[in-house]
Amino acid sequence: MAKTRTSYRCSHCSHVVAKWVGRCPECETWGSMDEVTLAVPVTGRAGSSAAKVGAGSMIPTSPARRMTEISSTSSVARPTGAAELDRVLGGGIVPGSVVLLAGEPGVGKSTLLLEVVRRWAERSPEDVALYVTGEESAGQVRLRADRTGAVHERVYLAAENDLATVFGHVEQVSPTLVIVDSVQTMQASDVDGVIGGVTQVRAITSALTSLAKGHGVAVILVGHVTKDGAVAGPRSLEHLVDVVLHFEGDKHSTLRMVRGVKNRFGAADEVGCFELREGGIEGIGDPSGLFLHHRSDSVPGTAVTVTMDGKRALLAEVQALVAPTQMPTPRRAVSGLDAARVAMNLAVLERRCGIKVGSHEVYAATVGGMRTTEPVVDLAVTLAVASAVLDVALPPDTVVLGEVGLAGEVRRVAGVDRRLAEAARLGFTRAVVPRDTAGGERPTTAPRGMRLLPVGTVAEALAATVRSRRGRADPSSDARRPSDRRAETGESVAVP
Repeated sequence: MAKTRTSYRCSHCSHVVAKWVGRCPECETWGSMDEVTLAVPVTGRAGSSAAKVGAGSMIPTSPARRMTEISSTSSVARPTGAAELDRVLGGGIVPGSVVLLAGEPGVGKSTLLLEVVRRWAERSPEDVALYVTGEESAGQVRLRADRTGAVHERVYLAAENDLATVFGHVEQVSPTLVIVDSVQTMQASDVDGVIGGVTQVRAITSALTSLAKGHGVAVILVGHVTKDGAVAGPRSLEHLVDVVLHFEGDKHSTLRMVRGVKNRFGAADEVGCFELREGGIEGIGDPSGLFLHHRSDSVPGTAVTVTMDGKRALLAEVQALVAPTQMPTPRRAVSGLDAARVAMNLAVLERRCGIKVGSHEVYAATVGGMRTTEPVVDLAVTLAVASAVLDVALPPDTVVLGEVGLAGEVRRVAGVDRRLAEAARLGFTRAVVPRDTAGGERPTTAPRGMRLLPVGTVAEALAATVRSRRGRADPSSDARRPSDRRAETGESVAVP
């Protein structure tokens, strides 16, 4: 037996209070308290029959079963046909799962999902996809499908924003994959709140999740993002779904990345790469070439490193330019890198190696619009700046790995074996690595055809790369310039 009680629940953090307040005492959000009715079980005094265990229990609709009796074949992932998306999902979409794909407007979410439904329908005659759009008309979606070649007879389109009507379409079509674009445009008529509000979004997501679990239908929800890049709506939205993916891309570049944030069926740190073209979107199985500038000879001020984006190793080229200036405060411009770490690397280069850059403008950037904040880029940035200052190019077949400390030491980084394997696959034959990586308790084995150059400090890295080539360029009796000898002894070196 139970009785009802009126309480007030925060629509942002679900905190419950007995009386209405203007601001939630838990998350301090104004105007978020909604009236709810809760069922409170009636129990007797301690020791009475009503307070005994099981007095207010209900008969379950299905009994609990042993884990060994439950089959896992129904939860096997089914490939979508888009290899890069399957990589992030952990092999494909699991029937009955709910996937949330969030991204900025115009990044290509609808274009990607149209490609997914086409490939899904091509799998077998039993696979039917339903694409529900609440932002466009069916004719607009068909027009984009014609442009990208995503038209298929087993792909159904419905322009609806009423949740009950969407459920009716699911009953009529009986799809195996449902796309809802987007969850913020859907409306549940029996739920209070405005379209796209916290209450509406949570109720719609809960209803679609129940649909997926009850009918074994895979559901992909398109979500909006805020100006900070977070998923718009309540935080509970990400808890309700099984997979959360972020679709990222720069409007000035055709590169798009699907990054896993949450995945109940696989790794949550995978990344899939796509290229947005005029005729649609295509997966990129080998994206490292996008971040390298292919040239016949090396140029001063460039260095190549290997970053890890999830479990994928990507080669990145760092470029630096040093120019004299008459301004009292030289400019420091950074693109695609961590500005704070670049400033630290410049200070280490000047104090520990004697290369003066304080009165010069320094520009540092990555190639191809890549963004990375990994500490492994430190040594590449340092060598690129030194190469630009001394006007000597690094060997073109050399890749640089290592984090730089304030004392000028080169620290080891994680995943060196995977990084070196990717560099060797793309034709690099030499690698500058931290000394404790090559000779520690678990020394790294160089891939076949690659030579490791272990260094302990930034000065040693300069001697093994930049200054070694500078010495060979001058075959006189003393190839080193006086500035080089002063740098090795800690004296200042002026920029030529």
